[in-house]
Amino acid sequence: MVGPAWLLASAFLHALWNALVKRERDPQVAVVGVLVSAVICSAAVALVMPGGGLPGRATVLWAVAAGALQAVYFVSLGEALSRATYGAVYAVARGGALLLVWPAAALVLREPFTARSAAGAALVGLGVVLVAIAGQERASRGGIAFAVVCAASIAGYHLCFDRALALGGAPAPLFALAFAVALGPVWLQARLAGRVAVGIDRRAAGRLFAAGALTTASFLLFLVGLANVGAGVALTLRNTSVVFAQVLAAALGEPLPRRQLLGSALVVLGAALVASS
Repeated sequence: MVGPAWLLASAFLHALWNALVKRERDPQVAVVGVLVSAVICSAAVALVMPGGGLPGRATVLWAVAAGALQAVYFVSLGEALSRATYGAVYAVARGGALLLVWPAAALVLREPFTARSAAGAALVGLGVVLVAIAGQERASRGGIAFAVVCAASIAGYHLCFDRALALGGAPAPLFALAFAVALGPVWLQARLAGRVAVGIDRRAAGRLFAAGALTTASFLLFLVGLANVGAGVALTLRNTSVVFAQVLAAALGEPLPRRQLLGSALVVLGAALVASS
């Protein structure tokens, strides 16, 4: 149960740092600050944590691919949060990623696909769909579209990290390398869009550094859990962050319709089935 426990902790931290980004005046700028902080924190962790580095060229290539997809993730996340409610964006992004990863994990990666895990994944999928429908009326079409792009990038980097770990990569250096790769494109996109002229607002620097530290902790816990349970189960358990996100959405002042609460309950039940399979 070590893997599932790490993944649940990762889910909470992930929902928390996303909520901190939503609180910022300009989420598109905030994701740049979070990523800068995450690169610094992850590099520091990689230097002090035991467990070795990146042993082979194939592992490095998978980590670089994960970083490229994380760049898409950060850009699309900032755009989505700028246009739609936090609860709706989070549900669409996490749920869409689940629907993409499970077929790939079973058919391409040959990971086990039991009746119980299939039922759990179906419940999680139904839950996040209910949450997304409940929040869609408060979200712009553009926001939902960017959330769908975000979902595809999440699915892609999960699978890349899974392959890198299978080839012997250690979680901390994998994370540091991937985020270093992502930083350049995310910063460039923000500069070209005129979002970041010279740097991040100093008044927000402390908050964004804290969000970056939470991002580092979340992803490291995720990679430890992923190494133990596989991509399909890992992403399903990580999607319990949808529940945490709804609580945080309420704290941000967003309404929580009954359908949204029902969907969150289904996510919890589905994750429990997957964890016990």
